[in-house]
Amino acid sequence: MNEQHVDYAAVFQAMPGMVALLTPDLVYVDVNEDFARLAGRSRAQLVGRYIFDAFPENPNDPAAAGMRETEASMLRVVTSGERDTMALLRYDIEDSERPGHWQEHFWSPVNAPVPGPDGQVALIVHRVEEITSLIRARGGPGGTTQAARLEAELYTRSRELQEVNERLRKAHARERKVALALQAAMLPTPSPVGDHRAAVRYRPAVGGLNVCGDWYDLVGLPGDRMAVAVGDVVGNGLSAACVMGQLRSALSAATLVADGPAQALDALGLYARSVEGAESSTAATTFIDWSSHTLTYSSAGHPPPALLTPGGAVVFLDGATDPPLGARPEHLPRPQATASFDDGATLVMYTDGLIERRTEDIDAGLARLANSLGRRGQDDPETLADSLLADLLNTDGNTDDTALVVLRL
Repeated sequence: MNEQHVDYAAVFQAMPGMVALLTPDLVYVDVNEDFARLAGRSRAQLVGRYIFDAFPENPNDPAAAGMRETEASMLRVVTSGERDTMALLRYDIEDSERPGHWQEHFWSPVNAPVPGPDGQVALIVHRVEEITSLIRARGGPGGTTQAARLEAELYTRSRELQEVNERLRKAHARERKVALALQAAMLPTPSPVGDHRAAVRYRPAVGGLNVCGDWYDLVGLPGDRMAVAVGDVVGNGLSAACVMGQLRSALSAATLVADGPAQALDALGLYARSVEGAESSTAATTFIDWSSHTLTYSSAGHPPPALLTPGGAVVFLDGATDPPLGARPEHLPRPQATASFDDGATLVMYTDGLIERRTEDIDAGLARLANSLGRRGQDDPETLADSLLADLLNTDGNTDDTALVVLRL
């Protein structure tokens, strides 16, 4: 069947309702026919102009907030890459034929992103529904008073909603900033591990609440040994960062005195029961012994570590998987397993943000990880860590934070 050619420029112009395209700098690229007609401006008067030069705010209205709120919404779209629906908005328009005369208008705007080839926001779709006639509707005896009262109530409540949403956004932004600073302080670059090269990474979720629950740790042990751990706290924000710090410190201390990874996770599980917000967190830890060329590992509900052999094969260390911390009603000893490795192998430990996507089974994510490791396994740990993040994190923006450790054995 022959594919029919679609003239998208004609489709855009014929779209019902007011639709405009703007650059991330808020300059008009195009407007459809309804936009030009209802806004009282020709397409030539708008294209290439900054939005607030084309539509300045009413200087006679000291309470006017339309310009500030519209700009904030559009910049949120550019920053987050997500659609932003605004509350009812009053934005008066100057009569193009009578300068200095302003016409009262009410609008219901939606702003949406159009990504470019690099995944960044290239354009903003600005769709507006003009609802002045609805707000100004009158009808029946006594209707004028009733309609005026309804209009005032609707406008007041929409303004309150917009202000509450803005306060919530600012509060979340402050908490996110503090939580990320705390996370960075508690996840420093690891100390040198002898002749063995290691790389660590932490990537917060993009534009979301789900940040600061993931962590990693590297602990030197007596002899030619060390332990590597990763974990994921249920929850988000500042509280998750605080719980993460407690669990990371507790496991680090337990690792120094435990006989093996299972005993270390046993101690962490008992500790997690006493920390609010820690239960059902996941963790995995691997003890590395270079003298015997063995890895001893245990997992508490966490995705399995990956071992890349010098020959390019990928083995998932899934022989000692147990429920998350504090998930059992009674305490039971955790299992552990041992695998051997050759010089030049690579251990990769990570949190679920690297492999999981909400619309698919975890096996698909593990297969992507194995494929990426098989193709890039000869890279040094720093390059490999960056390559794994580039290959595996969702191109639309990771919705969960991610911790990653890459260690050349």
